[in-house]
Parts: sequence; C-alpha cells; structure tokens
Amino acid sequence: VQLVESGGGFVQPGSSLNLTCETSGFIFDRADMSWIRQPPGTGLEWVAGIWSDGAAANRQSVEGRFTISKNSAKSALYLQMNDLKIEDTAIYFCVKGTAYGLNYDYRGQGTQVTVSS
Repeated sequence: VQLVESGGGFVQPGSSLNLTCETSGFIFDRADMSWIRQPPGTGLEWVAGIWSDGAAANRQSVEGRFTISKNSAKSALYLQMNDLKIEDTAIYFCVKGTAYGLNYDYRGQGTQVTVSS
C-alpha cells in the first residue's frame, strides 16, 4: 500500500489549497479514506473522511470550508481547503481504513500546510 500526499504550502489566512493523495496497492473503491492532521506540538486529529459508498463527513471546525472527494478512476483522494485559518496549520496525512476517527491501517508521509500572515 502506498499513499502519497501533495499540495501543501505556505499561504496567508483566507487562501485556498487543494491536497491530493495518490494511492496504490489496494482496491481504492472498497476503501474508507480520511484526511487527518497534526498541528504543531499537538496530537493527531481527524479532519474529514469519505466512505467507500461516497458518503462524507468533516470535523465541525472545518465544516463549510473543507471538502473531501475522491476520483476512483485515478485512485486519488482530495481535500479542497478554502478560507484557511492560522489554526489549520498542520501536517496533513492521507489515511486508509477509516472514514471517521484515527483507527486507520495505513498512513502517508504527510504534506505541510502553514497558514500565516
């Protein structure tokens, strides 16, 4: 199993970023997937998830700003992040095995998102 994130960066508050997770080594259509993050100096937190049937959910603090989606033909997972806030600064990871919470079985290497003025 391989999960490779990209799309992070250094942006100002109010900006947008689109994260991508390219996957291989498993049947993507059958997997529940999530984005999780680790803010500086704190532990991991679940951000958004999408079940194999396409249903999705977000943590409350990103509701209306972040959108998780997937492209089964490309075996790719996305996280569109709009109106970024300083508190969104974190390493963002793509994980397989869960669409809610931190009970995943594989995790990518992460991509850094820094929001600062």
